[in-house]
Amino acid sequence: MTDNPTKEIDDDYEYARAKYYNLAEKGDEAIDLMMELARESEHPRAFEVLSNMMKQNAEITDRLMDLQKKKKEIKLDPNKRLPNLTQNNVYVGSTTDLQRMLHNKKKEKAVIDHEPKSNNE
Repeated sequence: MTDNPTKEIDDDYEYARAKYYNLAEKGDEAIDLMMELARESEHPRAFEVLSNMMKQNAEITDRLMDLQKKKKEIKLDPNKRLPNLTQNNVYVGSTTDLQRMLHNKKKEKAVIDHEPKSNNE
């Protein structure tokens, strides 16, 4: 392990990028061959395989973009990273408790107390 983690990140990125490019190029060659075979045979299975090969090759290019994004995220300064944000909050309590909590922050005293009517009334 080297003393320079940035160099390791760059080396790993370049290695992964080269592998993805190599896979994409070989995938293009295989697609060309499979396209010829599908045309000649006109067999539905050949076209299905060709379709899957095209999809997999498209996924490789998508992974290249993900690789770029991951590299940028890794290289971001820890101080510049966005804080963890809470998207969903759940409040467990009564509406009266919630009103008290909200009004206490505003230093207001107007709270609507609601007591459910019993079935006997």
